Amino acid sequence: MTSPHPESLSRTELIDHQTSRLKSLLSLVEQNNPFWQERFNSCGLKSAEFQSLDDLSKLPLLTKQELVENQNAFSPFGTNLSAPMTGYSRLHQTSGTTGKPMRWLDTPESWNWFMDCWAQIYRICEITPEDIFAFPFSFGPFIGFWAAFEGAQRLGNLSLTMGGMTSEARLNLILEMNATIVCCTPTYAMRLADVAEQLGIPLAESSVRMIIVAGEPGGAIPAVRNRIEASWGARVIDHWGMTDIGSLGVEPANAPGGLLILESECLAEVLDPETNAPVPAGQTGELIITNFGRTSQPVIRYRTGDLVKVATQPCKSGYELMRLEGGILGRVDDMVTIRGNNVFPSSLDAIIREIPDIIEYQVNVITRRSMPHMKIEIEPTSQRLSAPESLDALIEQVEQGIKDRLNFHAEVILVSENALPRFEMKGRRFFRND
Repeated sequence: MTSPHPESLSRTELIDHQTSRLKSLLSLVEQNNPFWQERFNSCGLKSAEFQSLDDLSKLPLLTKQELVENQNAFSPFGTNLSAPMTGYSRLHQTSGTTGKPMRWLDTPESWNWFMDCWAQIYRICEITPEDIFAFPFSFGPFIGFWAAFEGAQRLGNLSLTMGGMTSEARLNLILEMNATIVCCTPTYAMRLADVAEQLGIPLAESSVRMIIVAGEPGGAIPAVRNRIEASWGARVIDHWGMTDIGSLGVEPANAPGGLLILESECLAEVLDPETNAPVPAGQTGELIITNFGRTSQPVIRYRTGDLVKVATQPCKSGYELMRLEGGILGRVDDMVTIRGNNVFPSSLDAIIREIPDIIEYQVNVITRRSMPHMKIEIEPTSQRLSAPESLDALIEQVEQGIKDRLNFHAEVILVSENALPRFEMKGRRFFRND
């Protein structure tokens, strides 16, 4: 490589690098991984047939459901393993927000690759040696920010673990230790801001300069981003990753509004979710990932379920990596059709989070008279609840915003203070009762 860091490769260098890593990956799994051996055999393919990146389309797409079924059939880890069990040193799992958690194993080598990804992410974020990191998450089996935490440690930055603490205790530790970087979900960044306000803590005056968010599309939604940045007085940096693929996307510090994909560590395709045909830059499609570095439990042509749009213009940061305009736009399986309008949870988040008097909300899509009907529960702030004469206007504001921007009428209902759940990791606010 002629460039000092993998994220700085030119397009020509990236293609050569990806081709070499893809060949190595396919050869390895063909020899050592029962899941992929069976998959190759069912397609009548050999790894030697893959000589270019375009050849990868010979393989079928991989779905999460196939991996779940494989783990259920061959409990507890499935057959997608390229090393003997004695070679694995870490176990993590998915959050389980959409069903039973999926288990994921790492060897020391694949975990080191994970750390290399975070080294790239932190360079793109422009982290400095003086930065102090705060990690307010549970540190349980969900992978959460485990890799981000260990990646910061390997850089030599002071990293604060905050598992098993209340939100108030976490805020106090952030302030006492003069933390400059907070890593959490967008939901929890807003939750901490709410707690700080209740406690009279001037959060915007703290030493925190950056909040790296992940786990939800909120970091790419202007209303959510603006709310967090205003509360914290800090810059929001969006990040993208999944338990089963690793950490592979980040918003550059000097070019907000999109995610860069670490293409030295993966091959990213954007396909029409219905036809599986490639979509051109500037059009929305589903992000498909082939992971080069997690060879001990790899995913190849994996359907992430995330909808994205590849930018048509070069990134202002100067990196030649694939840039996803607007970050993650939504989830393929989250879309509902209300009165002929396609609606994503992120579309509702963008409207409701613009209203500072709403502290939390929950959406239920039910069937009424054989048609989908949306009911939204909103929890006003305590200040707004103390002025009951203004609550009807708040309901009307939400209903009108949805009508104006999404073209349908939603039923909006007020709930009492603390009636809706709060979240430390991924927020679950959207429910479908089909």
